[in-house]
Amino acid sequence: MAPSLEISDSTKKDVVHQELCSEKELDSDISRADVLAIAPETTLESFAHLDEKRILRKMDIRLIPMLAVLYLLSFLDRGNIGNAKIEGLQEDLGMTADEYNWCLTVFFFTYAAFEVPSNLLLKKLRPSRWLPLIMLAWGTVMTLMGIVRNYHGLLITRVMLGATEAGLYPGCAYYLTMWYCRHEIQLRQAMFFSAASIAGAFSGLLAFAIAKMDGIGNLEGWRWIFILEGLVTVVVAVISFFVLHDFPETASFLTEEERAFVLFRLKYQGQREGNSGQPQVAEADEFKWKYVLDAFKDWQIWVNIFVYWGIVCPLYGVSLFLPTIIRNLGYSSSTAQLMTVPVYIVAAVLAVVFAFFSDRLGKRSPFIIGFLFIMAVGFAMCISTTNPRVVYGGVFLAACAVYPAFPGVVTWLSNNLAGSYKRSAGMAIQIGIGGLGGAMASNFYRQNDAPRYILGHGLELGFIGVGLVASVILVISYTAINRKRERLLRQGGDTRFTLDELSAHGDRAVTFRYVI
Repeated sequence: MAPSLEISDSTKKDVVHQELCSEKELDSDISRADVLAIAPETTLESFAHLDEKRILRKMDIRLIPMLAVLYLLSFLDRGNIGNAKIEGLQEDLGMTADEYNWCLTVFFFTYAAFEVPSNLLLKKLRPSRWLPLIMLAWGTVMTLMGIVRNYHGLLITRVMLGATEAGLYPGCAYYLTMWYCRHEIQLRQAMFFSAASIAGAFSGLLAFAIAKMDGIGNLEGWRWIFILEGLVTVVVAVISFFVLHDFPETASFLTEEERAFVLFRLKYQGQREGNSGQPQVAEADEFKWKYVLDAFKDWQIWVNIFVYWGIVCPLYGVSLFLPTIIRNLGYSSSTAQLMTVPVYIVAAVLAVVFAFFSDRLGKRSPFIIGFLFIMAVGFAMCISTTNPRVVYGGVFLAACAVYPAFPGVVTWLSNNLAGSYKRSAGMAIQIGIGGLGGAMASNFYRQNDAPRYILGHGLELGFIGVGLVASVILVISYTAINRKRERLLRQGGDTRFTLDELSAHGDRAVTFRYVI
């Protein structure tokens, strides 16, 4: 850190007060750079009297539960078609197996296409407006899915569901990076992403219960799954308009000092001081199309996408086909729905536990590579036998590795992208293009391959292998680049640039270190 400033508590408060406008006066378009530029001499020691853990707890309580509810409903609504299928959707709509798989696939085309624009709009339109708005849209689409009468109606609603849901997960993932530093973000990512695991458990339980409504209102049970879950999403969307917070600089639950502290630590994360003791280099926060283009040209994002595919293909394989796989092992539809519950509950717990250790150690790749190996073992068990207990055990093992690995790979990339808008675009590219893995996984498990699903399990193993290779490439590359920058820094490489130039360089700056 920069040399400590010896200042009194009263002076500290005056400095902080000057750094931040009151919430009423602060416009949402004012950036962190504008706010903190008021007192550039401020260092972390200026906030030494604040309780950092207490501030983080305040943030956790107000942010994570609501985001978890939003993502739970998102994952529930995109995956409940698997539950509807085993309750008779395909037969009632007169669809072939290929037509059903195509309905799964088209979701991901619009899902991928709308993620980058959505993330760029998130900051401009404010999270408390944009996230509830897109949630309201997809809840309406989900409700209408319950009244479709043929294959084409279902196909169109799935296309629209992909477009309306696109901004939710990348938006939430990016939103958290505007509140938490990179050494503490995976635990928060996992806490809200674990809602996906719980959604899987709820999906089975809800489908089991809602299917009992078969015949009410002259509607089949699978239609009620879509209608009721869609209506719940609409209600929560309306509530979220009033309970979501925007950014730290406008957080009413933080004091002015606390807001200044949160912004300061975010502004200077990921950078190192030069040997001369100069102040840390701030992250660029203003919008420039250059930063968006930098994201599209960044090699690490495209390599990371292969790691993402190695995780997301098994993720969607499990979420979309787990009830069908279990039912084809000889269990009834009701039993198959209930047998999915323990898989998701255990996976949710493990996601949070391993995220805690990953943050504590400051490492991402060892956990991701380890989970990829465990996934491989799980799918190898599935492909090697017809024994229902072994197949169920293999799927269980794979799921318990998939769900902790997913927030890890998202966090790994976000840790290594510097600059607010580059990180926004980069995370959307990763989740959007990476989400096409879901389109591929939707076609892995063909109905005529039941009950062994050798092709599906084999393709999952192939993508896991690709993910492992890409992970190793990233580790080797990051290590080499970090060592090179260490040498350059010792030779005074940072003195060739001004602080503004280093800020504009972002993660390519000689002062930046990649997280491995």
